[in-house]
Amino acid sequence: MIKVDHLTKRYGDKTAVDDISFEVQEGEILGMLGPNGAGKTTTMRILTCFTPATSGSATVAGCDVFADSLRVRRQIGYLPESVPLYLDMRVNEYLLFRAQLKRVPRKEIYPRIEQCLEKCGIVEVKNQIIGTLSKGYRQRVGLADTLIHDPKILILDEPTIGLDPNQIRQVRQLIKELGQRHTILLSTHILPEVEMICGRVIIINRGKIVANDTPSNLVARLRGGATVSLEAKGPSEVIERALREIPGVIRVTGGNKGQVNQFLVESDKGKDAREDIFKTFARNDWILLEMKRDVMTLEEIFHQITTQEAEEAYREEVSQRPAGGVKERLSGILGRLKR
Repeated sequence: MIKVDHLTKRYGDKTAVDDISFEVQEGEILGMLGPNGAGKTTTMRILTCFTPATSGSATVAGCDVFADSLRVRRQIGYLPESVPLYLDMRVNEYLLFRAQLKRVPRKEIYPRIEQCLEKCGIVEVKNQIIGTLSKGYRQRVGLADTLIHDPKILILDEPTIGLDPNQIRQVRQLIKELGQRHTILLSTHILPEVEMICGRVIIINRGKIVANDTPSNLVARLRGGATVSLEAKGPSEVIERALREIPGVIRVTGGNKGQVNQFLVESDKGKDAREDIFKTFARNDWILLEMKRDVMTLEEIFHQITTQEAEEAYREEVSQRPAGGVKERLSGILGRLKR
C-alpha cells in the first residue's frame, strides 16, 4: 500500500531524510521510531503530500505522491502531531465540515459522523465548542477527522500525545481494531505502544533507516542467545560450576548475595537452557527460588541502535575534520571571513 524508494529530503545543507526505502503491506500496522529530529515527521509529510522530496519516489495505494497528490489524499487519513482544529466550531459542526470537504457522499455523512464520535469516545462532547475541550479531547477530535472519509491508509503522528493513561489504552485498542480494516503507519515516542500495536518496526536515526524488522527478530539479532536469571539457595561456587557445564551455556555471571544466590545464565543462540537448569537443581537437591527468561525490550533495542549509530556518525565526522588544533581551525575560518 505504501512504497518508498530512495527518498531524500534536504533543507539547505541539512539532510532530514537520507536515501530511505521501505514498504508497508496492506493491512499492516508499521511503527516508525526515532529520536527527535530523526526524520519521521518529514517522511510522513512527504507521504501525505504536504512536503515535496528532494529526490527519490513514493507511492501510496498505487498513486505517486508527486504526480497524483489529489488521489493520494483521498486514500489517506493523516493525524499530525499538532492537530489543526477550528477552535470556534462545535465538534459535530467541525466533523460535518470536514466530511463535506472530503467529499463524503451526502447520505453517508451523518451515519459516518456518529460512528466516528462513538469510536473516538467523544459522543458526550459533540455539542461543545472545540476551544473549550482539553488537549486529550482535541486529539480525539483530530482522530475522528482522520477517519471521517473511511480512508484505506492511516498515517498517525504521535496519536496518543496529551492523553491520560485510560485514554491511551482506549486509543491503542482503537488502533488495533482499525488495523483490521486499514493499513496504518504509526509514529510514536512511547515504545511500549509500538510493542503492543505494531507487527513491524522501522527505526530511523539521523535521517537513515537503521533497523527494519519485527520486535522479536530485532531482539534475536541484537541479543545472540537466550538469557535466564536465577535465584537459588545452595553452595554458590558449586552451582556456578554446574551451570557452566550445561551444554549450550556460554556465560554465567553473579554469585552469592547474602543467603540467596543470583545468577545470569547466557546460552547459545536458539538454545533454551531452562529445562537443563531445572534438572541440574533437582538432581543436586538445590533450592531453586526463581527462574525467568530475560527479554530485551524495544526500549533497550532503540537505545542500543540509535546510540551506536550516533557514535559511528560522530567518529566519521571527527575523522573527516582537517588536521590541526582548534586555534589553527579558528584562524582558517577568520581568514576566509576576511576574504
